[in-house]
Amino acid sequence: MSEEFAAVEPLLVEYAEIESALADPDVHADQARARTLGRRYAELGRVVTAYRTWRSAVDDAGAAAELAADDPAFAEEVEPLRAAAAEAADALRNVLIPRDPDDGRDAIVQVKAGEGGEESALFAADLLRMYQRYAERQGWTTQVLDETHSDLGGYKDVSMAVKSKSTDPAEGVWAHLKYEGGVHRVQRVPVTESQGRIHTSAAGVLVFPEVDDPGEVEIDQNDLRIDVFRSSGPGGQSVNTTDSAVRITHLPTGITVSMQNEKSQLQNREQAMRVLRARLLAAQQEAADAEAAELRRSQVRTVDRSERIRTYNFPENRIADHRTGYKAYNLDTVLAGDLGTVIASAIEMDEAERLATAGE
Repeated sequence: MSEEFAAVEPLLVEYAEIESALADPDVHADQARARTLGRRYAELGRVVTAYRTWRSAVDDAGAAAELAADDPAFAEEVEPLRAAAAEAADALRNVLIPRDPDDGRDAIVQVKAGEGGEESALFAADLLRMYQRYAERQGWTTQVLDETHSDLGGYKDVSMAVKSKSTDPAEGVWAHLKYEGGVHRVQRVPVTESQGRIHTSAAGVLVFPEVDDPGEVEIDQNDLRIDVFRSSGPGGQSVNTTDSAVRITHLPTGITVSMQNEKSQLQNREQAMRVLRARLLAAQQEAADAEAAELRRSQVRTVDRSERIRTYNFPENRIADHRTGYKAYNLDTVLAGDLGTVIASAIEMDEAERLATAGE
């Protein structure tokens, strides 16, 4: 093996070990562990495939060179095969660049109304539908975990889980939706505007990688304050006669999660713990990234929450991403779920930054 690619050797061993583990039926009895192993197996599979392609190309080029030494008729094959080997080496270098370890995870998306009052809440509903339709196009499933409606049918706050059947990190929910974190600005004539004037309002989006196994994030029950209260609907009116809504506060971090969608207190508590684990995982990763000084502005876990990342201009049917410079005049189709090219611009920017960092 080339000294440059010596780091691949332990990855090949790990790949074989995971492949053997996944063949064991007992492993699949623990779905969380099986999913974690499957995600790592898919991630290593990209490296193994690239390595095998490179190894084969190097062997072919070497064999052609040996044959050409004895028979000049083979000489013309040598350079193209060496070029193919060099190309395969570049591909292998690219897949060896560490990617976000959470890319294969599912995600929890939270959309919150911001400045703009009722119009902001209506825009939050538009964003939620956009993500739901994008998820459908990707073959993902969505589940609204909690929602607080506004008087006109928008959302003051809504949380949604997004899940993929794939374990391939490149196809993961987090790999795509992590770039959505930040402030989304809308410019349009609000339904509450009688003069037809264009207003600007905003909604915030938070994205957290979901925890597969509750054991991944240790939570001391003594660190939790749990309050129960009655669920409320638009305008604050009670929609339940029992104290089924739950608010959990993680005292060491101050993170608070409230849930009221389910009819039972137990179900709301389970959903709240699910979101809390995701937020604590994101907080842990953010701290680790900061400690390692490897912050990247494209990732939601490190993005400035006040950063306006995108503008949706309805009069011009224009969408613009301020981080990547992406701009298009197909806002209607983007809101209908055609978000692929917008997200692709963020992924391309992120990959370019990783390549640049790896080359330093």
